[in-house]
Amino acid sequence: MEKILHKISEPEVGSRIDKVLASMDEEWSRTQVQDWIKEGLVLVNGNKIKANYKCELDDMIQISVPDPVELDIEPEEMNLDIYYEDKDVLVVNKPRGMVVHPAPGHTSGTLVNGLMAHCKDLSGINGVMRPGIVHRIDKDTSGLLMVAKNDFAHERLVQQLVDKTVTRKYEAVVHGVIPHDFGTIDAPIGRDKQDRQKMAVVDNGKHAVTHFRVIERFKNFTHIECELETGRTHQIRVHMKYIGFPLAGDPKYGPRKTVSFDGQVLHAGVLGFVHPRTEEYMEFKAPLPDDFKALLNTLKQS
Repeated sequence: MEKILHKISEPEVGSRIDKVLASMDEEWSRTQVQDWIKEGLVLVNGNKIKANYKCELDDMIQISVPDPVELDIEPEEMNLDIYYEDKDVLVVNKPRGMVVHPAPGHTSGTLVNGLMAHCKDLSGINGVMRPGIVHRIDKDTSGLLMVAKNDFAHERLVQQLVDKTVTRKYEAVVHGVIPHDFGTIDAPIGRDKQDRQKMAVVDNGKHAVTHFRVIERFKNFTHIECELETGRTHQIRVHMKYIGFPLAGDPKYGPRKTVSFDGQVLHAGVLGFVHPRTEEYMEFKAPLPDDFKALLNTLKQS
């Protein structure tokens, strides 16, 4: 069981405790959090509370997160946007708002549920909760993912990630006007010592490198392309915040409610890798979602 501490900040004051906790991790559902509260796994300033408790400034929350249990994951028919598929590999364009894999309390509506209905053969290396999943993108990030349909493909695709030979390019909108056309951020990423639900640039973090280039500048924002050399959790979001240009719409790392967008403005538009069996390089491109394009048009007119 993992114990997590969280101090209530100004924007969270007056909110229900269950709502605050459910927003801390995209894999925690509000129902699951309410169950933890009933079981006494959530303490506020050392005391048990109810799910409707209204948070006060500087409240210290302690969450005892139960160890995950293996669950029966049910296939669900979905209209998946499949870009490529053969007996080894599948490439899918994930919509913003969809969680990649199930977790306790959040066992339906994920990409894995849809994949299980679409094809019966997925690699089992990551267990029943994450079949076929080689890498992941955040719930509110849209874009391309590669999926392994057997263990042979899974091992070879993971090795390419380790060797940093996979092409992963993202488009994003960030706060501020970046003055230079190109940049590289080389800064280690690990758990934020002040908030365990966030990642941050820390001295003892894992090696992380992000390259970026400016596509277009607006009055108060910049449209950029980022290319990942490594794939740390929340890497682009953390790195862009670190250099003073946090992603627009990012509820975890950026200013709140500055653009009309539900989540961070980030799209995994280019994915390239060597096919695990044919050893041919393959590259796929997914266009920007309509809401991303609409935001760009709004910024051009402002």
